[in-house]
Amino acid sequence: MNASPLRLAVLVSGSGTTLQNLIDEISAGRLHARIELVIGSRAGLRGIERAIAAKLPTYVIERKAFDGIAAFSRAVFERLDTANVDLVCLAGWLSVLEIPDRYAGRVMNIHPALLPSFGGKGMYGAKVHQAVLDHGCKVSGCTVHFVDNTCDGGPIILQRTTAVMEDDTAETLAHRVFEEEQIAYPDAIRLFAAGKLHISGRRVLVQQQED
Repeated sequence: MNASPLRLAVLVSGSGTTLQNLIDEISAGRLHARIELVIGSRAGLRGIERAIAAKLPTYVIERKAFDGIAAFSRAVFERLDTANVDLVCLAGWLSVLEIPDRYAGRVMNIHPALLPSFGGKGMYGAKVHQAVLDHGCKVSGCTVHFVDNTCDGGPIILQRTTAVMEDDTAETLAHRVFEEEQIAYPDAIRLFAAGKLHISGRRVLVQQQED
């Protein structure tokens, strides 16, 4: 592993539980990384409060302040450029972004379902888990993927699963899926930091052994 910690940016639009997981993993020494900045998509987010409590640099770039996705995206990535980050981690980020070529393969997201099922526009939070229940699925889980300019359509890095119980509600299922998310996202970041992820078309090839 490189002696220098991986430089991360974390983008949030909500409560920041995924951000907190990354903060905790870094603090415990299990993730060799440093969060260089946290960007929130609007003011007053619990995720921004968590970042401030952890003494992390924070910025708010409000989507509604921009006329379109292109202008909003430019503002976000210009801020990321300034921080010189290695990897951008979306953590409950709900605003559409246009990913510039210079960030291809350097933006990750975690989704609370097994993509390509239950993804796309409007599928976030409790809506995802309720849809899984409504479809009678026996298994759910989470997906970490690289972000491209499609909605939840980027190449899949890894997935973790959990059983769907007959008495599950959206809330109880969300709790168990998040337990898997807490493992999956740091694992994916560690693989990225070790240079073990290689994108080949729609697939992410994971190097299993040292050269």
